[in-house]
Amino acid sequence: MKWNLRVQAAERGIWKSAELRRMLADAGLEISQGKMSGLWTGTPTTIRLDDLDVICHVLGCEPTDLLVPEPEKVRARKPGARRRVEASGSTNMVAPRFGPKNDRPAPPL
Repeated sequence: MKWNLRVQAAERGIWKSAELRRMLADAGLEISQGKMSGLWTGTPTTIRLDDLDVICHVLGCEPTDLLVPEPEKVRARKPGARRRVEASGSTNMVAPRFGPKNDRPAPPL
């Protein structure tokens, strides 16, 4: 998913995170300066649905305006796609190596 907060804010004439933070506070959502900075500059790993609801209310948008699907990233995660990447030799993934089971030491008694 792509986080689209800054674009949605800009479309409404909001150019600074502090301005949006004040508007959210007026709507009842107190966000710390650090958390607001994270929402403004990056993609949050988590967001409370209640917070998302207030953000959408303040911006006059829908959650689908803020969370934009990226289907190409989903396709890249499929096992078949991973094999194609490995076959082309352009991978940064580390494959585990499994040796014969008899190479392992016996468990303590």
